[in-house]
Parts: sequence; structure tokens; C-alpha cells
Amino acid sequence: MGAPTGDGVRIHTRRKGKGMPKKISYTATASAKGGREGQVRSDDGILDEKLAVLVQMGRPGGTLTNPEQLFVAAYAACFEGAVRLIARTTNVAIGPDSRVTANVGVGVREKGGFELAVTLEVFLDGVDEEIQWLLAQKAHEEICPCSHTTRGNVEVTIKAA
Repeated sequence: MGAPTGDGVRIHTRRKGKGMPKKISYTATASAKGGREGQVRSDDGILDEKLAVLVQMGRPGGTLTNPEQLFVAAYAACFEGAVRLIARTTNVAIGPDSRVTANVGVGVREKGGFELAVTLEVFLDGVDEEIQWLLAQKAHEEICPCSHTTRGNVEVTIKAA
């Protein structure tokens, strides 16, 4: 635990063998108010969404988004960008219909609380399935910050479509 500050207590969590980035290029900031039935807003106002608790979690649900959808959309975009970077740097041409579909499941942990499981489905238009999988694996291991963040904390399965 970090030292107390005038604003509260700082808690530092670092996974064994993991360090901080050498240089922070961008910091995204968002606030949540009201939890799962509240609202999230980025500091610049570009993201401003009301949230609803899922029907599957015993609540009304509805047409509003939820934290899992926000997470899975971010992971899909981040991972697809990493796969494209690996394809470009290894001179693998990919077609215009290439995409990553991410699925996130949320469930109860054995020790209580909740946890996530992620499946990333990679489709690279015009690329052999084995090459798709190799590019995706390299993106997962070396490039994607979402993959680095979840590693060791969230089960992530990668599939070539």
C-alpha cells in the first residue's frame, strides 16, 4: 500500500515481473457515478453514457450499455489495431473485411465477487487461418496493451475465424 496523501490513500498494485511504461503517451480519464445503474463520462465529454444492469444479473436491463460492453469494445478495437500492426510489419496483406470480434463473459468467482473471461475471434480477410492465428498470438504476446493488462488476471482465448 502506498503512503497516505491529503486526498486519501494511494494503493499501488503491480504484478510480479511487470513494470510501468517507460513513457506515458496518452492518459484517458473517465468518471463513473451511480455504479452499474449510473453514468460514465470521459473528461472531454466524448464518451457520455448511461448504464444499466443486465437482465442476466437480475435487473431490468434495457437499451442502455453496461461496463462489459464498454470493456469488450475497447479490447476488440485495441486488439484489432495490434493485429494490423503485426500484419503490416511482417508484410502480410489483409483484406478490407478483416475484423476482431471480442466476447466477454462475466460470472461469479469461486472465492466470491465476479470475474471476466474473454474470447477474441480474429478474421483476416484473404489470410490463411494458421497465419491469422500466428499474427494474433504475436499481437497478444507483444503489442496489445489490453492483452498485457489482462494477462494472468483474465482467461483470454484466441481463435482464428
